[in-house]
Amino acid sequence: MQLSKRLAAELFGTFWLVLGGCGSAVLAANFTGPVHGLGIGFVGVSLAFGLTVLTMAYAIGHISGCHLNPAVSVGLTVAGRFPARDLLPYIVAQVVGAVLGAAVLALIASGKPGFELVASGFASNGYGERSPGHYSLAAAFVCEAVMTGFFLFVILGATDKRVPAGFAPIAIGLCLTLIHLVSIPVTNTSVNPARSTGPALFVGGAAVDQLWLFWIAPIIGAAIAGVLYPLVAESRSANARKLALD
Repeated sequence: MQLSKRLAAELFGTFWLVLGGCGSAVLAANFTGPVHGLGIGFVGVSLAFGLTVLTMAYAIGHISGCHLNPAVSVGLTVAGRFPARDLLPYIVAQVVGAVLGAAVLALIASGKPGFELVASGFASNGYGERSPGHYSLAAAFVCEAVMTGFFLFVILGATDKRVPAGFAPIAIGLCLTLIHLVSIPVTNTSVNPARSTGPALFVGGAAVDQLWLFWIAPIIGAAIAGVLYPLVAESRSANARKLALD
């Protein structure tokens, strides 16, 4: 598949991830209307993020691999599943898609009287005072790194050639749902630098100041998983052949 088409798929997919996942948090998590209890809460938001990845994995997985996440692209590169020459273009496409998704979400959310984008937090990520549970920088860093590492490990396992084809999106989507169920109270859940960048640029201030963590921690976690998975899952002879080819 041509690189331009793969980049377009990554842009559209990350757009959908931010619009669907962050949109559920901004528009529906705490919704109150004529009937009380219509808000989906953080469980619903967790499920929404998982569904965005699941649906896009089936829609564009055959085009671009459906990374939708710079940390995933880095981890796949470290694991030898993705060519390094395409890494930077993928990351750029993912960030552009995330920013466009956040822009559309801001336009929709601003249509409600009284909505204040900055005051709402706009589904941005944070630590300390910006953490939903006021978790420390260290706790947020460990959470993001570990959760992203396990996410990448599941991706590598679910897409292994020895695994029955067609089920990977389900495992990956459910894994992302589980990650959100655990880590929304800690950081509002990133595990995805692009997803963090889109909303942060619209909130500004402390959201942008803290953005560094949501790039570094997920990438470190994904890179570690990219090293560990081949060691755990591949035979010694396969690793030897890979080293010989490198």
